[in-house]
Amino acid sequence: MSDELPFHIQEAILKRLPIKSLIQFRSVSRTWKSLIDSSEFIAAHSISHTQPQHLFVWYTDTQEDKYVSFVDDDSFPQHRFVPSLPLSIRLPKIVGSSYGLLCFQGYEFFSSSYRKRMAIILNPSIRKSIAIPLPDMLYTNHKIVLGFGVCPVTIDTKVIQITQMRWSWGSEMKSEIGNFWEVMVYKLSSGKFTSLSSNLPSISIHIIGRQVVIDRYIYWCAVDCTTVDSVLKTRNLIMSFDLTNESFEVIDLPDRIAILHLSQFSVSKLRESLVLLEYSKDGYDIFNEEQLCCTVWMVEHGVERSFTKLFTIEAPGDLMRAVGFRRKGGPIMEVQDYIFESTEELVVYEPNSEQSNHLISGSSFIVNSYIETLVLLGSSDCSSY
Repeated sequence: MSDELPFHIQEAILKRLPIKSLIQFRSVSRTWKSLIDSSEFIAAHSISHTQPQHLFVWYTDTQEDKYVSFVDDDSFPQHRFVPSLPLSIRLPKIVGSSYGLLCFQGYEFFSSSYRKRMAIILNPSIRKSIAIPLPDMLYTNHKIVLGFGVCPVTIDTKVIQITQMRWSWGSEMKSEIGNFWEVMVYKLSSGKFTSLSSNLPSISIHIIGRQVVIDRYIYWCAVDCTTVDSVLKTRNLIMSFDLTNESFEVIDLPDRIAILHLSQFSVSKLRESLVLLEYSKDGYDIFNEEQLCCTVWMVEHGVERSFTKLFTIEAPGDLMRAVGFRRKGGPIMEVQDYIFESTEELVVYEPNSEQSNHLISGSSFIVNSYIETLVLLGSSDCSSY
């Protein structure tokens, strides 16, 4: 690129280039390297919507954990590959994705009697990763929920560890950590965990299901369990965590969804928006013998949250669970048809034609979308793989 070309025009051109080209162009000059490594450039490049989206699928096949990535473009699903992941941890489970990064949690075994909980954050596009030791759980009758996301303002990577009561029907609401959650936040910029001490959710609220990251928020499904006159009362809700100001918020659900069984609702991401998935059988009852269907509700921001019905997905098989959406909005579902064989498969469903296209056979599918980004590029704490 000519030195006579104004620098702001050079910058505008660089922002539209693919990841592989930018990695090479860092060696052109110190000026370009400084620009490409800057958090401002990385943030602008990440939201340019010119980079391809990938669908990372984690699943079980014959009791073995496997994973594969699909390029979510016009060639879908022909362009698939198994990405190289530096998973040095054992018993790994995926936490989620944000800004092109994937987060896993698992254990590092030091002996037959001692193991350490670890988180692995990696960028599969530039093959950079970091291992983070997680704080030990110090309490009995409690469980840990791990959250993960990248702050869109600072491009700082964060891991949120939430210690909450291990809830079960009939359990008493007594906790060693007091009346609120215990929350610790790790920031890549500081390299350490710090405790949050204000505006924490009550111990009566329990996170269920997987996280979804949209813009500056992490979302989970949750249930609030309270005892009134010795009678247990439960109400479903959505819990959010703001990655910018590190605060929690409870999002109340419409009454009809707030009283559903825990298996009848979940949250997902559709075109960078939060959606609520409501499961029923032919619009009536999940325990009925009619066809299973999924209603997709858009969760709107505002002074008060509103829920707008978008569409309903009818199951192409006997068992159906929506596990994600393609970039253009096509539902990705885990289905099972007992007429032919008792095996599950991952399919992409086309609502207009009511046809489904097979992707993978297996079970326990988890789908996370990610775009190619430069996040972690300039971090000194990260290693290449």
